[in-house]
Amino acid sequence: MQTMELGALALVSLLLFSSLGPISGEDVTVKVKSATVVARTDETFVCATLDWWPPEKCNYDQCPWGLASILNLDLKNPILYNAVKAFGSLRIRLGGSLQDQVVYGVGRRASDCPQFKNTSDGMFGFTEGCLTMPRWDELNEFLCETGAVVTFGLNALSGRHKASSDPDDGLWVGPWDTSNAEDFISYTLSKGYNVESWELGNELCGGGVSAKVDPVQYGQDMIALKQLLSKLYHNSSSLPKLLAPGGFFDPQWFTQFLQTSGPNVVDVVTHHIYNLGPGNDAHLIDKIQDPYYLSQVSQTYKDVEATVENFAPWSSAWVGESGGAYNSGGRDVSHTFVDGYWYLDQLGMTSTFNHKAFCRQALIGGNYALLNTTSFIPNPDYYGALLWHRLMGPGVLSVSHDGSPYLRSYAHCSKHETGITLLLINMSNSTAFDVTITNDLNQATQEGGGGGVAGRREEYHLTPAGHDIHSDVLLLNQSPLRLTASSGIPDLKPAVVEDSSPINLVPQSIAFVRLNDFRAPACA
Repeated sequence: MQTMELGALALVSLLLFSSLGPISGEDVTVKVKSATVVARTDETFVCATLDWWPPEKCNYDQCPWGLASILNLDLKNPILYNAVKAFGSLRIRLGGSLQDQVVYGVGRRASDCPQFKNTSDGMFGFTEGCLTMPRWDELNEFLCETGAVVTFGLNALSGRHKASSDPDDGLWVGPWDTSNAEDFISYTLSKGYNVESWELGNELCGGGVSAKVDPVQYGQDMIALKQLLSKLYHNSSSLPKLLAPGGFFDPQWFTQFLQTSGPNVVDVVTHHIYNLGPGNDAHLIDKIQDPYYLSQVSQTYKDVEATVENFAPWSSAWVGESGGAYNSGGRDVSHTFVDGYWYLDQLGMTSTFNHKAFCRQALIGGNYALLNTTSFIPNPDYYGALLWHRLMGPGVLSVSHDGSPYLRSYAHCSKHETGITLLLINMSNSTAFDVTITNDLNQATQEGGGGGVAGRREEYHLTPAGHDIHSDVLLLNQSPLRLTASSGIPDLKPAVVEDSSPINLVPQSIAFVRLNDFRAPACA
């Protein structure tokens, strides 16, 4: 990986400070507990979604989805291809709100394959839609060539019917009809397509969103799906993972569902997070910059972790979908630099609660996508996700500091390297932090910024263009990140710094810092 010259970082800091106006400084000591890991993520912790929404999906007098659906996305776009390929192994979850209205154009449904249309009496305002097998072939060609790890969400309402004609009663009853899913999975296997995990249903748990299913019935359906997968994959060396329920956490519902499905049926317990509220909230940007507000959701992560430990210890937890603000995100916020405060903080927070993956809504589409819906140009959060994926390993370390709550800090064992990598987020608009890292195993002899070991560290400082947190242009160590002439993702070059000095974090900035010489027994 290419690096900046040592003297460049000093110039970068000088220029940045001089253009920010009056600021204050604060010395902060970040303590890393290096003896043991407190949690572990999967290698494919960073995940992004592809959704079913057609162009007619509208919220708040705007229709921001364009041609970004699973059904119509331009899979030949070179920016899209290179953006996914840059991860090497980006987990992509195919699913979303219309998932439970999708049929698969194969077997008995091959000649009955409707397209989504607006309707006043359909869930989410749409009719039933269909995934044709030629389109499934195209998707798998793209996913295979880019190295994506695939999670696919199945229609869980197939065969069910509404419990009553009352439009306010969203309960659907009856057992899940496996026939269309069986034909689809059989076709997938016959073509040699690698679906790493299958998920059943989208936001049907608890009170549901547009529909709901009883937890006992859902648990029985999971047993049926597990048996189906065991039958269809009987010649395979391993079974794909089985995920559920893919909705908002309801302790009682989740508990009943897991108790009904029983041991070793559900491999991953998935839940959704939209903790910033609606996309048209006038206070959305204030929530994102409020560390106290951002911390509130930690109780949900803690409760999910406890539920998995108590009722499904054979499984793990994922955030199966999260876009921050629901209804396609905030028009002027969710695709800009400031959203990184929320997004990267959520990655750090969920990892400490033993969540193995975090699926960002969406890879493309809406206002909250990692890529611009029309131009495909990466938004700032794309680069934050890519840096996390490349730098932060599965081992999660405990971190604490004695400074302002507007400084967030997380640490992991470095990915495929020795030492550790830190994520530091400065949400303050007026305070710079000089951060010294200490190792709890040798505090008495601690010196310098990066763990008391003579050497160098790699720093990736992210700031918005023009110091405007509403900007969708991201600077890495003060250099704008732009696509290459061939529509490739640019090199992400760290600044290499002598480890004897503190880490300087300017106001309204984010930094990944890799300390290769930090001695952490947990990472050995």
